[in-house]
Amino acid sequence: MQMNSLQELYVEELKDIYNAEQQILKALPKMAKAASDRQLQRAFTQHERQTQRQVKRLERIFRQLGENPRGKKCKGMEGLIEEGQDLIKERPEPEVLDAGLIAAAQRVEHYEIAAYGTARTYAQQLGMPEQASLLQETLDEEGQTDKLLTQLAESSINVEAEHADDDEGMSGSGNGTGIRASGRRRSTSPRRSGRPRSTRKTARR
Repeated sequence: MQMNSLQELYVEELKDIYNAEQQILKALPKMAKAASDRQLQRAFTQHERQTQRQVKRLERIFRQLGENPRGKKCKGMEGLIEEGQDLIKERPEPEVLDAGLIAAAQRVEHYEIAAYGTARTYAQQLGMPEQASLLQETLDEEGQTDKLLTQLAESSINVEAEHADDDEGMSGSGNGTGIRASGRRRSTSPRRSGRPRSTRKTARR
């Protein structure tokens, strides 16, 4: 549609965000199921509930504007989510998958931060302080989620992904339960053909 005012651009931006959130709500349970780290699973589940509240804020804004939130497809979010789903289908080692899921989730968060920041600024410019406040609330939550994912990655998940080959080599000496010492479950899925396992170990000092 042709847009001739900031008000119209604002509404279109909100519709884009609304559809993006709907796509995220469908993707988060799949990401939680694919993750093996319990803290990461919990982070995805908590963010799903948070996203539901964010959708309600958007619906409140649309009611104030007298606009229908539906009718637009967020192609940007569609592509980001598809990349995450492709990663899951590749069936990497659990630790590597967790690190990749964080990367995919943070790309989504950064998209949302940019979108909500833009919409908030439009609302301020258009003299809609209540709507700007609602959008800022969600923007703050997205920033907090992004920081949480960074903490999980840097404190443990990226480190475990770096040594995934080492852990796999020691898995045969376990207690036969399929549980690693870290609390992760070893993958029992067969590797995809055409992806030979690397036998090179990480150099240690």
